Amino acid sequence: MSDIQNLQLASIKARTKAFIIDDLSITLVVFLLLWDKITMANGDLLTILMVMNDAFYQIILLKFFYQTFFIWYYGATIGKFVAKIKVIDFDHFGRVSLINSAVRSFGRIISESLFYVGFVFAYFTDSRQTFHDKFGKTLVVDA
Repeated sequence: MSDIQNLQLASIKARTKAFIIDDLSITLVVFLLLWDKITMANGDLLTILMVMNDAFYQIILLKFFYQTFFIWYYGATIGKFVAKIKVIDFDHFGRVSLINSAVRSFGRIISESLFYVGFVFAYFTDSRQTFHDKFGKTLVVDA
């Protein structure tokens, strides 16, 4: 895949599917890790929200390491595997470096923190890059 003409950009639909699967996966892990505290809340929504709020930084770290590791090591998260898309380096169309993967992951957390505005970038760029793709110098293509 050394030639840009051979690249097929991932569709917004595939990226959305991957996003939903990844967020559900993270949510499942968080619920499993916090299950004891959540069950002690006896269904009280306010208490459950307080438990989640207390774990905010751990959840952010989990998301950061999940995105960083999977993009660096596999080129795709679990959601991206299911959606049959992958992340590549924007400059040489190969594997994403650990640094660029971490930068991309950090940019994604910023995008999520700002009401997902950074994700909207994909609708307005020819390369369908989100804020975190531009920030991390990556491109999302069909696998």
